[in-house]
Amino acid sequence: MLTTLAIANYRSLLDLKLSLGQLTVIVGQNGSGKSNLYKALRLLADTSRGESNVINALAMEGGLPSTFWAGPNNLSAAMKRGDVPIEATSKRKAQRLKLGFAGDDLGYAVTLGYPAYGKDQDSPAPPSAFKLDPEIKKEVIFGGPFYRPNTALVDRSGYIAQVRDGRKWQLASSHIPPYTSMFDQLSDPKVAPEVFHVRHMIRQWRFYDHFRTDQDAPARKSSIGTRTPVLSADGRDLAAALQTIIEIGDHNSLNAAIDDAFPGSYIDITRSEDGLFTLNLYQPGMLRALTGAELSDGTLRFILWVAALLTPRPPALMVLNEPETSLHPDLLPALARLIVKASEHSQVWVISHAESLVETLKKARQCDIIELYKENGQTLVRNQEILDEPAWHWPNEG
Repeated sequence: MLTTLAIANYRSLLDLKLSLGQLTVIVGQNGSGKSNLYKALRLLADTSRGESNVINALAMEGGLPSTFWAGPNNLSAAMKRGDVPIEATSKRKAQRLKLGFAGDDLGYAVTLGYPAYGKDQDSPAPPSAFKLDPEIKKEVIFGGPFYRPNTALVDRSGYIAQVRDGRKWQLASSHIPPYTSMFDQLSDPKVAPEVFHVRHMIRQWRFYDHFRTDQDAPARKSSIGTRTPVLSADGRDLAAALQTIIEIGDHNSLNAAIDDAFPGSYIDITRSEDGLFTLNLYQPGMLRALTGAELSDGTLRFILWVAALLTPRPPALMVLNEPETSLHPDLLPALARLIVKASEHSQVWVISHAESLVETLKKARQCDIIELYKENGQTLVRNQEILDEPAWHWPNEG
């Protein structure tokens, strides 16, 4: 389980540190930074998902320049009071985007910045059309609740990665490209077991964000079905995922969730001779079942959440971004109860605007509410003082 998340210099998240529980609900007004927090966590996950993945993800956001904190490094008391205009207080150092987390046993931190011959101008280098592509400057895997030099287990600086062996460091690689993570290069569990373990853990994280329910949505169509313990992000294998729950998952909870949302209703999956799986929803008073193509957007979206949250293969972490979208308010308490059940098997993050959903989630013993707000452009945590922040230290470069 993740216990701490830390983000520095990402959009409105200048210096954010969060303590995490089994079920964490992120709330706040529009523009408070909830979406930035979600995107930062996805970027952190992208470091483990293949060569250049995090670089490509940053490019999709407009490149590294558009992700950096745009305000001054320090806000004086007079600036905070509004007595003087907000302006730069000191010469900027080389800009860095920093992401990290600590878990029950291991933690990870990564620092990204411009190439030395790009914005930083640290040293001369041949000209390149990719001079604004971000580079990974530092990666560290550490033991314990936060990084300290003596808790570092794997240290990557620039091209070089070292693995701790007792009190000594052993060279693991001296040629890691700056545009790729050490997760891509140190794949041998015998050489760097901590890298293998953390990479496997991060790759288990599951993100669900705005299922499609329009008339052309993949979830509405019959499709060839194979055993599907994990619903795809676009819901294209919904019928197969539901049938998998029926056969090897928690069929009783599936029936209960559908009945909770649509009293007296139940789901059945039919398979044609040519292998096409079709979703059918039976409702009281109806002479025939409604297929996925006929369901309302809200009904289909709720069923998609049922398939995602009752997965027979629960992930270490499941992140739900605004799951209330397109759902009727009457369905939100049932969705909340489904989320609480999922949190019994996975650590769950929920980012939500819906008061009725949050109010039902609050009743769960394992639920922690984090409220974000923005002050002078910076995202902060409501009622979090300095002593309330989890302990965290960023590794130095070099």
